[in-house]
Amino acid sequence: MDLVRRGRIATSLVFLLFGVALGVWTARIPAVKERLGLTDGRLGIALLAFAAGCIAGMALIGRLTDRFGSSRVLVPAAILEGLLLIPPGFAGGLVTLSIALFAFGAGHGTLNIAMNANAAEVERAMERPVMTSFHAVYSIGGFAGALLGGLFAHLGIGVGATLLAVGLVVLAGAACSARWVLPSTPAPAARVEERSRDPWLLFFGVVVLCTLVGEGAAADWSAVYLRDELGSAEAFAAYGYAAFAIMMTVGRVFGDRLAARFGPVVLVRASGVIAAAGLGAGLLAGSPPAGVAGFGLLGLGLSGVAPQFFSAAAAIDPARAGRALSTVVSIGYVGFLMGPIAIGAAATVVGLTAALWIPVALAAFVAVSAGTIRRSGVTLRPGSPG
Repeated sequence: MDLVRRGRIATSLVFLLFGVALGVWTARIPAVKERLGLTDGRLGIALLAFAAGCIAGMALIGRLTDRFGSSRVLVPAAILEGLLLIPPGFAGGLVTLSIALFAFGAGHGTLNIAMNANAAEVERAMERPVMTSFHAVYSIGGFAGALLGGLFAHLGIGVGATLLAVGLVVLAGAACSARWVLPSTPAPAARVEERSRDPWLLFFGVVVLCTLVGEGAAADWSAVYLRDELGSAEAFAAYGYAAFAIMMTVGRVFGDRLAARFGPVVLVRASGVIAAAGLGAGLLAGSPPAGVAGFGLLGLGLSGVAPQFFSAAAAIDPARAGRALSTVVSIGYVGFLMGPIAIGAAATVVGLTAALWIPVALAAFVAVSAGTIRRSGVTLRPGSPG
């Protein structure tokens, strides 16, 4: 097996572990809340600490990734992911939980940048689109982590034991990936210290932000919309996010083939149209099945957008791919955090159905913005139509 293919397997394993860690933590949040006797508001403070840690980690790691090479940062970051997953399960109160979650978030954000930077290097070495496949593996890992967390809960295993067991699995997987990670060449120190003034990175971050607003809306509001606005049963309401997540995974599985055949610009434009038209039609129809279908099409449409812009950001200046991704991902992640809050605020004024047109409008903006991948000066991938 050649070096590049081994590198792809190793980076895919890290993406899988990244999803498993987040999925199992998310599945055990209710148990943490119950064990510590937290109100919704106090739990929100702890989760905000996790988000703040993510943003801090993503903002700070880009320069190190470029200075030492993504391969040298990737494995330590994956090891930290496993280690820092464990403490939240043993926190004794709000303060210790918040500190543990901030640390876990910082490690999680660090790994996010390092693994995407390494994925971009693998993609350049393979000379064909593969970025979306890494994100498909991440989605599968998230499913696996959520199912694993649910299984541990069903068996009556405590949160601490759950996170300890999964943390050790992540550590073992990180150790296994270390042997095959594609080596990277560190950027010269002078190049690392240059401050990026490329306005396209900021714009790419805004486009990813628009995409992640849709992801956050599906995660936080799909079930509420189906249950409260459309009057579906609570069990059926859960199908909204399930459809979104499944279709996003399907889209990511086939995204690289579509990018190779039609090019990233066409793929992003079509993706934005599918997302906007799908959710918009579901909202107009106003029935529970149409709502589920609408969220499913939203997931399908959004599935390949962020990976294309991550690849484009890394390709603007490969020597500073870490800092480029740090900029784009950090801006984008704000959309995932603040988007659901903005939709909730709008819903108090105009109602939830009207507020859900926000991700529809943003998906349409994504479609319109697709051409910026070409205008930014990024060299299209081999095999991609100009």
